[in-house]
Amino acid sequence: MAQLRRDSDKLAALDVEVLVVGPDKADAFRKYWQKEALPFTGLPDPDHSVMDLYGQEVKIFKLGRLPAQMLIDKSGIVQYVHYGSSMADIPGISEIETVLTT
Repeated sequence: MAQLRRDSDKLAALDVEVLVVGPDKADAFRKYWQKEALPFTGLPDPDHSVMDLYGQEVKIFKLGRLPAQMLIDKSGIVQYVHYGSSMADIPGISEIETVLTT
């Protein structure tokens, strides 16, 4: 989330709206969002229905759900998917910019 926060202005300039889906219940999710003052939209998904729909993997030995990043265009078509192999495997803004400009 720190990377998304750090790059939120660049993402906005690219006309990217960030939606973070998380496994917490709504109340815990809301408190975290307020505490961290995150500049993007969060969607609590405690039953994992959204995360499962998009194929986010669970690896018990790697701290649970692995990161998954997707770029979905305004017509609802998935243009890019990155499934992380570890909690630190998150694409940088340059990779996102490359996808958006090709």
